[in-house]
Amino acid sequence: MNQLIAAKEGKATQAMKAVARHEGVSIEELRQNVADGKVAILANNRHKRFTPKGIGKGMSVKVNANIGSSPEMIDINTEMEKLRMAREAGADTVMDLSIGGDLDVIRKVIIEQAGIPIGTVPIYQAAVEAVKKRKAIVNMDPDELFEVIEKHGEDGVDFITVHCGVTQRSIERLRKQGRTTDIVSRGGAFLSEWMIVNNKENPLFEQYDRLLKIAKRYDMTLSLGDGLRPGSIGDATDRGQIEELIILGELCQEAIEQGVQVMIEGPGHVPLNLIETNILLQKKLCNEAPFYVLGPIVTDIAPGYDHITSAIGGALAGYFGADFLCYVTPSEHLGLPTPQDVREGVIVTRIAAHAANVARGNPKALKLDKTMSTYRKALDWKGQIKCAIDPSRIIDFRKDRNLRNDVCSMCGEYCAMKVVKDYFKQ
Repeated sequence: MNQLIAAKEGKATQAMKAVARHEGVSIEELRQNVADGKVAILANNRHKRFTPKGIGKGMSVKVNANIGSSPEMIDINTEMEKLRMAREAGADTVMDLSIGGDLDVIRKVIIEQAGIPIGTVPIYQAAVEAVKKRKAIVNMDPDELFEVIEKHGEDGVDFITVHCGVTQRSIERLRKQGRTTDIVSRGGAFLSEWMIVNNKENPLFEQYDRLLKIAKRYDMTLSLGDGLRPGSIGDATDRGQIEELIILGELCQEAIEQGVQVMIEGPGHVPLNLIETNILLQKKLCNEAPFYVLGPIVTDIAPGYDHITSAIGGALAGYFGADFLCYVTPSEHLGLPTPQDVREGVIVTRIAAHAANVARGNPKALKLDKTMSTYRKALDWKGQIKCAIDPSRIIDFRKDRNLRNDVCSMCGEYCAMKVVKDYFKQ
């Protein structure tokens, strides 16, 4: 069953019902938002034994974790450990960004083991295969790119990043203005190189109808990628980025009309003062389509701590209306993340998402904070562990310090709540 077409026909699918129950929203409200293209239900019709997720208006802010091999680090067991870490830490989705090893095998194993929606970036596999077959990415055959997209759909991939807005026109805008960091999107760079050397238009843009037919067949959500996203805060919201966003808005509308679900990907590196502007622009230009942001990272000077710089930006972005946060790990800008990096990235991004949910008035988020505060007042450590975003952190912390259950080591017997407990009984 195609989610968008069913919604337009007034039908609620099983996936919609599952999402509505999880989110605590009315099925009719959800169905209407899906029909309007304001919510995407990530649920490829070939994907079995997994929990579908809803991204967009009226939904809680979701978190994605990226995993995947590189040519220098190929170990499927390590990728499975990353997947396990991501799931245990509470990621809503996982993207397989592998570019090393047997990409088909890695992807299929991840899909089989995940239990949550899976995303990919098909241009990566197409580029890797072009290099193997023809020695260079610029020798990639567009037909082979679409064959890879078809293969990912058949395997059960729920959403794919496709950089359809990297066009001759948007690249020229970027060139004329100039940039500090040019193009930092791997997929955007692959396509730009191919287009410039071959003097041809982006096949994902030129043959967009072909892409829509494949996506519609598998009910695979298109995540329209930001191939020209800023890679430094000085480049944020420049003409290249906005030109691409305008194109994505037009392509989004066309996809919705054709029965294909869409998300829009966004920056990137953005200073705090421009985050709200970026959200408002995307929502206006893309008819409130779900917005999927990387971070955003709010300063360029913190390698090793970019999970924190992105969580700061992610919390603000979520508050202003972003729907989906792609995590950033401590390894961002340094190297391929370890399983522990994956765990830490998911946790801090979930904190950002939860903070945004609280600020947006999400009832479930507000209730959880209220419950935690109640347990904290009662010095109920078991209750606090149950509510915590990372229960193991509390357990290990208190075990290492051998603390009593009625105090912590900060104040001990002078705990403020312990001191006034008898005077504020309710």
